[in-house]
Amino acid sequence: MRKIIKIQFFILLVGSIFAWSNFTIELFDWLNNKACTTGCSATGEVVNPFLTPCFYGALFFALAFILSILLFIGSREKKAKPEIQAPKPEQNTGQTN
Repeated sequence: MRKIIKIQFFILLVGSIFAWSNFTIELFDWLNNKACTTGCSATGEVVNPFLTPCFYGALFFALAFILSILLFIGSREKKAKPEIQAPKPEQNTGQTN
C-alpha cells in the first residue's frame, strides 16, 4: 500500500507542477495583454486566466496533492508507531471456583 501512496504522490506532484506552470504562462500572457498560448482558452483571445479550465484544474491538482501529502505522512507515522493492543478480557463462563 505504501508503494501505491508513493506513486500517487509523485504523479500528483508532476501534475501540479504542469498545471501551475500552464496557469503561470497564461497569467503572464494576460498581464502583458497577449493572446492565449497554451490552449487554456477555447477562443484563443485574451481571457482572464482565473476563469479558464487551467486554473480550476490547477486548484484541483493542488488539493489532491495536499491530500496525498497528508496520506503519505500518515502512512509513515502509522508504520513508525505500532499499535498497542489492550489485553482481551477473560470470558466469564458462569462457573465459580
